[in-house]
Amino acid sequence: MADVSWWTSASCLLEVGLGGDKLVFKYCQMREILTVTVASTRSEILSWLPASVIFVGIIYAGSRALSRLPIPVFLTIHNAAEVITCGFQKFVQKEQISHLKVCSVLFLLVAAVCLPLCDTQFDPNGYLWALIHLICVGAYKVFHKLWKPNSLSDLDQQYINYVFSVVLLASASHPAGDLFSALDFPFLYFYRFHSSCCASGLLGFFLMLHTVKLKSSTTLGQYAAWSFLAKVITASLSPFFFAMTANVLTISCLVISGVGEALLVYTERTGT
Repeated sequence: MADVSWWTSASCLLEVGLGGDKLVFKYCQMREILTVTVASTRSEILSWLPASVIFVGIIYAGSRALSRLPIPVFLTIHNAAEVITCGFQKFVQKEQISHLKVCSVLFLLVAAVCLPLCDTQFDPNGYLWALIHLICVGAYKVFHKLWKPNSLSDLDQQYINYVFSVVLLASASHPAGDLFSALDFPFLYFYRFHSSCCASGLLGFFLMLHTVKLKSSTTLGQYAAWSFLAKVITASLSPFFFAMTANVLTISCLVISGVGEALLVYTERTGT
């Protein structure tokens, strides 16, 4: 009887020992998986940082350009960034581009090139910043096409972009002279200015969340159509809130840019 009790106890101890070994083994496996996952996520974040640098150029140059140019003019220059993306696909990646898409891109290019020549409110600094913004947008789109993410979602990418832009712009505000020039801003001590800045930041944040959600829940063609509709509404309503002087040639350039983007949306929806 004692032998049976001894064997039962030994069997229980052996099973507990084996179970403990299994638990330790599973813990080591999970820890190794987590370590690999964290390491891969870190490497992907580091690989995405060049896009975050370009994103800072987009928002900084865009804000400088918008402070000097009317919104419809800025959007016309902004749309021409598709020329860079299409050119990269055609001449670097050797992809087949449909004739309709080439025509749409040419419309965008002609409108952006002719607009400064026809603009009665021509501002060289404004157009220079708009050109830098255009180049950054094109470079961002090209980088996004080349970058192959595994675990970073669109929301993760935007989160990294915004955090990086806050850190970089805050640290560069003193060397760039923006920190002290802000003290000379005439509306710096007006509560309406600060409330407007807070409202703008919150609206921009929620707009970014909605854009990411819309992009993930719709097709590429549907997202392009919604984006085009938003631009048309913004450009149409902006003259009622901001002063803008335009002649027939300026309006013609805006219309040509709109037609070009409409054709581009059509090619995205039909896959041509």
